[in-house]
Amino acid sequence: MDTGLRIMIIEDDAALARELGGFLEKWQYETVMAERFDDILQEFMEKRPQLVLMDINLPCHDGFYWCSRLRQVSKVPVIYISSRSDDRDKIMAIAQGGDDYVEKPFRMELLKAKIEAMLRRTYEYKVRERVFLNAGLCFDSAVQSLYHTRSAASDKSSMSDMTGEKADTDAEVDLTKSERRLLARLVENRPDVVTRDELMMALWNTDEYVTDAALTTIISRLRTKLKSVCGEEVIFTKKGQGYFVE
Repeated sequence: MDTGLRIMIIEDDAALARELGGFLEKWQYETVMAERFDDILQEFMEKRPQLVLMDINLPCHDGFYWCSRLRQVSKVPVIYISSRSDDRDKIMAIAQGGDDYVEKPFRMELLKAKIEAMLRRTYEYKVRERVFLNAGLCFDSAVQSLYHTRSAASDKSSMSDMTGEKADTDAEVDLTKSERRLLARLVENRPDVVTRDELMMALWNTDEYVTDAALTTIISRLRTKLKSVCGEEVIFTKKGQGYFVE
């Protein structure tokens, strides 16, 4: 199950385009890459995205040109991603119909926040991130709540619930404050490994005093709880490094 939102990445640096696509797909946005840089408008019309990430320095014509062409046929939001930092470029970007401007290099988390803000403003969506950990278990990052649902997709996926509503078949899984905080950190970084030190820091703001031994206990308790609900392992160990969820 995904967000139902498609993002078109117009970036001629193939490695960066793949990195952007991989990151956004972790949050279950569908991504499509521009391939025909001599005919971006036609590709846009074929792929029908809900948001465009647009580089400025492109083959054939620059991003300013293509944004102005897109504006002739669509009001889909355009976020520029560019290494050009001159104010004149930013003014030109907005003048040609752009909605926001992010300078390279940038943090992926910043780009994600700008994308979500743009989607909220454009489509009046209330974004709540619901990450499916398996066929019937999802974690709502917005409220740090875990739900067991019989209506989830059959494969592991994540989504942003644009309505903010839970399915009638959802049942909340009882978690302690420490378990919520720990699971939220693992989900936020999926599928990357989170070290024990990072998890302990994430737990410092809870009411529970956390030692190394206490962290082991919380991890074990949470693993058992999740497996009892869904019947399979959710939290995995990377020996000598830490923990992760897929």
